[in-house]
Amino acid sequence: MTFLLETMRLGLNNLRLHFLRSFLTALGIIIGVSAVIAMVSIGEGSKHEALMQIERLGARNIILRSQKPPSSNQQQGQGQGWVAKYGLTRADLDVIESSFPDAEEIVPLKQFGSQLLRGTKRKTSQSFGTTPQMLRVANLRMARGRYLSQADMDGQAMVCVIGSEIAKEMFDLDDPLGSTLRVDDKVFRIVGVLAPVGLSGGAGAALVGRDLNLDVHVPITTAKATFGDTVVQREAGSFSAAEVEVAEVYLQSPSRDRVLDDAKVLRRAIEVRHPGMDDVGLIVPYELLEQAERQALTWTVTLSAIAGISLLVGGIGIMNIMLANVTERTREIGIRRSLGATRRHIIWQFLVETGVLSAIGGLVGVGVGVLISMGIPPLIEELLPRLPVLRTIIPPDVTAPTRLTPWSMIVAFGVAAATGLIFGLYPAMKAAKQDPIVALRHD
Repeated sequence: MTFLLETMRLGLNNLRLHFLRSFLTALGIIIGVSAVIAMVSIGEGSKHEALMQIERLGARNIILRSQKPPSSNQQQGQGQGWVAKYGLTRADLDVIESSFPDAEEIVPLKQFGSQLLRGTKRKTSQSFGTTPQMLRVANLRMARGRYLSQADMDGQAMVCVIGSEIAKEMFDLDDPLGSTLRVDDKVFRIVGVLAPVGLSGGAGAALVGRDLNLDVHVPITTAKATFGDTVVQREAGSFSAAEVEVAEVYLQSPSRDRVLDDAKVLRRAIEVRHPGMDDVGLIVPYELLEQAERQALTWTVTLSAIAGISLLVGGIGIMNIMLANVTERTREIGIRRSLGATRRHIIWQFLVETGVLSAIGGLVGVGVGVLISMGIPPLIEELLPRLPVLRTIIPPDVTAPTRLTPWSMIVAFGVAAATGLIFGLYPAMKAAKQDPIVALRHD
């Protein structure tokens, strides 16, 4: 015990006497550890953000969507006005309901209307008739008021629930609850406002195909009775109309384990009725979830490997400095050996020095890495509006989320400490092999 304490005292005292050199030696470890933590936190933050966006679509959901077939677009260029019929039908919905009797929920959406109007404000309609189950199946939340009820469905009530962006754009500072909103020439009373949905940009909006914050929901019975199946879209000098009975269907599987199998069954059932599925799209968020997880793992490993190179460079720096130390302290080694120190004593002394250097460098690196990770999001948020040059390079909606993980800090510190010891072992063994007589003659 006394030997170990004395060895540690000698090692620490030598580091203190050469403080600047010790700091510069540990700098490589500090940079490496902080780089590992920062890189992993950026990768984990991006992964978490992508997974959260996909999770909001519902990991147990399968989404069927009516979509305009390519042949319909070609016909549109040949005429001023026409009605195209495509997409899911009520017969398709009956087939889906009969094919999945144990489904948690099957929720249809019916699109209607061409414009939203309030006073002088106009906006292209993104209105859908749906059922009260849509709130739970699509993971929506209410900011104010209530969602659609079964009573609204039974009575074909002229009520609606609006998205957060509709509330901002159409009502400004006014209270939307209890107010009215026109869809074409029909007036609806607003009974609820949805909480903002984090799918307005990025992967989520691309998957859904629209900004959910601009949605307007009414009872599907009201939409069917009031607007029928034809959706008119007016443009300058022309109009087009589409007859779509069902715009979307959300099918929620009983468990995640069933999602992929249910998706295959659903695809086969729809392909029979819509050969080629050119007018129907199928979205399985769970598949996208697995894909995002694999991509995130690849990025995390890649970023960690790049940052790990910094640790390797730091370890080589420690070995170089310690080799120089051996040459510089050859006479000291000879004196210690002549006074009775064994080779084991010499090895321990040099290992203590490298171990302390790498451990302190690792701890400081962890602190610096945590600070960098915490500072990236607010830094990006502050710099983007103030530096026009950055806005031309980085999209304005970039948030650069970061997420600190305990395992990255533990692994980075452990690798740093191990790197110091491994790269310090060779100089220590070289010092221990010095011949005491030759060492004493060294200037």
